[in-house]
Amino acid sequence: MIDLTQQDGLWTVTINNPGKANALSGAMLSDLLQIAEAAQEARALILTGAGKVFSAGADLDEARAGLATSDLWERLSGAIAALPCLTVAALNGTMAGGANGMALACDLRIAVPTAKVFYPVMRLGFLPQPSDVKRMRALIGPARTKLILMAGQKVTADEALAFGLVDRVVAPEDLMQTARDLVADSLAADPQTAAGIAGMCG
Repeated sequence: MIDLTQQDGLWTVTINNPGKANALSGAMLSDLLQIAEAAQEARALILTGAGKVFSAGADLDEARAGLATSDLWERLSGAIAALPCLTVAALNGTMAGGANGMALACDLRIAVPTAKVFYPVMRLGFLPQPSDVKRMRALIGPARTKLILMAGQKVTADEALAFGLVDRVVAPEDLMQTARDLVADSLAADPQTAAGIAGMCG
């Protein structure tokens, strides 16, 4: 359900559960965490989904059974944020709920025009992960963060671009090539130089 390819320092991680809108189980989160923790040796990482949805967030049955409040979400986003290499979330479609965390932890986010972003935690009766709120607020400010988290609004790709939540909107057929183009300089650079620049950028 989580696919990983490695080529010339580029790690491409694909959430591959399209029959369930790439909903995340505990096992899938554990696999993602294991990959993120092992990716210290990667020179760039691209995170994407299979099919037409990036991820619907937590599998609802598992969420109700405790997955919604699992520490796996925070550990995963923290591991991605800590990577010294350039990380890109290539949003092949809508991103919902807890799936926001891993994308917010990436350095860059690109999306297809049909993608939407929403995080309906209040409606479902759960608190969002603390780092998700912090990262979202740093990107788009408190009012727009409340628009998503408290008003429960679905933000279109164009709105997300205007907000600064995503960095580019690209055609579906160009999504992965655009992601690879964005990491090309990092793959070609001396790893210490790339890590040093990443540290300076914060």
